[in-house]
Amino acid sequence: MTAVSPAPSVRSVTELLLSIVLVLDATLIFFVALTAFGLKALAPAPAFIGGAVLIIVFIALARLLKYSWALWLGWALQVGLVALGFILVPMFFVGAGFAGIWTYCFIKGRQIDRAKAEILSKQTITTPFEETQ
Repeated sequence: MTAVSPAPSVRSVTELLLSIVLVLDATLIFFVALTAFGLKALAPAPAFIGGAVLIIVFIALARLLKYSWALWLGWALQVGLVALGFILVPMFFVGAGFAGIWTYCFIKGRQIDRAKAEILSKQTITTPFEETQ
């Protein structure tokens, strides 16, 4: 008796692109935490514990993008990246850059998903038996 595994869920291009951005954001947070500690902008506990919590949130959210609330939380986290500029001033610019990447991936992902859906709706699906007839 063989166990049948469920088919993997197909993720949209938007979800894939935004999950990549969120993992890059998590990597950025790692370096922000190190920098905030190194420049003494934050004490060690808030820098490392806060950084670790944010990294976990960003990575977990990358897996939850199939839910509409996760997209909204992603937008809020992008605003939070820019707000880190109040702790480290360069983050106003770096955070804005990452928010720009998020916005671009959101718009392009939606465009690609619409085009893909349009193409798939025009295709007819045939069985191998029908192809040989």
